[in-house]
Amino acid sequence: MSSKSELGQFLRTRRAQLQPADVGLPVFDERRRVAGLRRDELALVAGVGESYYTRLEQGASLNASKEVLDAIARGLRLDETERRHLSDLAAGVVRKGGDRVRKPAPEHVSETTRQLIEAFGDTPVIVLGRRSDVLAWNHTGHALFAGHLDPQSTEHPAQRPNTARLVFRDAHTRDLYEDWRKRARDVVGRLRMAVGRHPDDPLLAALIGELVVHNPEFTAMWSEHKVRAWDVANYRMQHPLVGALDVTQQAMAVPSGRGQRMVAVTAAAGSKAALALLAQAAAETTVPAAASPEQARPARARSAS
Repeated sequence: MSSKSELGQFLRTRRAQLQPADVGLPVFDERRRVAGLRRDELALVAGVGESYYTRLEQGASLNASKEVLDAIARGLRLDETERRHLSDLAAGVVRKGGDRVRKPAPEHVSETTRQLIEAFGDTPVIVLGRRSDVLAWNHTGHALFAGHLDPQSTEHPAQRPNTARLVFRDAHTRDLYEDWRKRARDVVGRLRMAVGRHPDDPLLAALIGELVVHNPEFTAMWSEHKVRAWDVANYRMQHPLVGALDVTQQAMAVPSGRGQRMVAVTAAAGSKAALALLAQAAAETTVPAAASPEQARPARARSAS
């Protein structure tokens, strides 16, 4: 992934979403050649030189100041999440101009994070890495999101489930969400944020390339350059064991986790009984860590083999 092209494409898609009237510019009776604002119009609104803005959009400028980026963000009417993404992309261009780029270290879950997972009890919890790989989960988190998968898969880096891959390439996960497109857009928007923060991660680039090749829906959403913050999201899920669930997924940064996020799930009043039933069922089928690989496989998987 090229930081320069990512920055330019993000700016162009945001310009295309605005019309002169949206930013207080007069509209003349003329045939416009571009969708949305022209470069000179955005430069005027932002108070920067047109040639400077053009170089920035083309990735030819490596020294955009915070003040300039803030001015462009105001001109484009960016929200706080989009502003952070713009800043990350611009910083990525600067890093690309250096002589050496440090690759991200392999991801693992610390013992203190595992203790925190245990403290949540039966509340569904999963820990996601910078690429949305599932690094850890408790028994209810596994049962809620991926009960059809091996619960021990998170312990093996090569086998770890990835939430983006599950949403776009796994039929079970697609059926979990009543509004699948909302869930998919949230996943894509968070991957966009990850690209801004980790533009040199080869595994992240490979994941995105895989999804672009195999899923046209992902490709269409990815081309929109929309971003989503890791915060709070509400979904209606249709779980194969307990039926409809209205849930809230709350994400929080893991201290010293290098980009890891812990996602905890709570249920709306009308869904608490169903979530409690799922937690009970998950606890009853949990296999001790010392069990054999065959015993650790979900019951449905054993019956199908």
